[in-house]
Amino acid sequence: MSGSNTAPRKGMPDPHLDEAQFKERFVGQFNEPAFDPLDGELKKLAVAAWDAYSHHRKSPRTRKAGSEFADPEYDLALDWIAARAALMRAQAQHDNTASPARFLVINCSPRSEHTCPGEMSKSYRLLELAVAILRGGQNTQVDVLDLSRLGSEYGRNIHPCKACFSTAAPLCHWPCSCYPNYSLGQTQDWMNDIYPLWVAAHGIMLITPVHWYQVSSPLKLMMDRLVCADGGNPDPTRTHGKDAATAKEIELAGWHYPRHLEGRLFACVVHGDVEGAENVRRSLHDWLCSLHLSPAGADAELDRYIGYWKPYASSHEELDADEAVQEEVKNTGRVLLEAVMKTRSGMQVNAGKDLKAPREK
Repeated sequence: MSGSNTAPRKGMPDPHLDEAQFKERFVGQFNEPAFDPLDGELKKLAVAAWDAYSHHRKSPRTRKAGSEFADPEYDLALDWIAARAALMRAQAQHDNTASPARFLVINCSPRSEHTCPGEMSKSYRLLELAVAILRGGQNTQVDVLDLSRLGSEYGRNIHPCKACFSTAAPLCHWPCSCYPNYSLGQTQDWMNDIYPLWVAAHGIMLITPVHWYQVSSPLKLMMDRLVCADGGNPDPTRTHGKDAATAKEIELAGWHYPRHLEGRLFACVVHGDVEGAENVRRSLHDWLCSLHLSPAGADAELDRYIGYWKPYASSHEELDADEAVQEEVKNTGRVLLEAVMKTRSGMQVNAGKDLKAPREK
């Protein structure tokens, strides 16, 4: 818009901690008796951590970008370079027509017997049914992503999206460059392992419970961090890293919104106890279609209630008795398997896939 003021807006409270606050929080991570004899060492670590924090050293280990990028002299983070290389390997696997048909099946429930709940989730049981179908196909490879590990495994994190895309699409890098941020202690982010699983897959299945009329919190974290797959910038040197003003100029000059997961097929299973399953299934469908993934078929999307308005304590017994829902979940796997096989062999056409959308966003 000619004449509009697109300069980055400022005015939020500063979250910066002073030295005492920072060191108190840092040392507070080690409130375990086993660390008591190491008090002196922890204080030394706190001094080093404060130095990194106070000097905003987000990604201190870098190298020159090189000739592949718009600005060969820009200092790219080694972490991001490694993440990009993993994506390129995954894309090559996806594009190799001689390779197995690859499937990614995701357990989106946070419940696990290995932490506070003390019991496995129904989502994981449903996942096992679908995985058995997919692994039974000819020349298939199935990856399982268990998001319950966010709450049950040490050092397993998905940090929240920082909404760079909302400032300007090119500011959102593919893969995400917001993490790791060593100065803020935002490390051990799982997404650099998760992105290649999505990229390599020909078919993706989500299995999630309903939590308060919504998807589960682990799934929502992953969904938000996949925003960079929908129009994200594969060259951080174009925006000089996180230069918001430059990113705005690039978008307003015309951004092509590359769809990095386009064409993959999807299925989803949503199960609830009382309410919300239909709307969660619809929202997942709409989200995946907005990423330019394609539905595998009507019977590959399922929403069901297991033990409707029954006690939670007996919900696994309700699933044991509901043989119909077990078979329906198997059918979602069968539909996804058939759709992927036919698509890869050229027997199935996604009508309209080559149409040019009048609006990118």
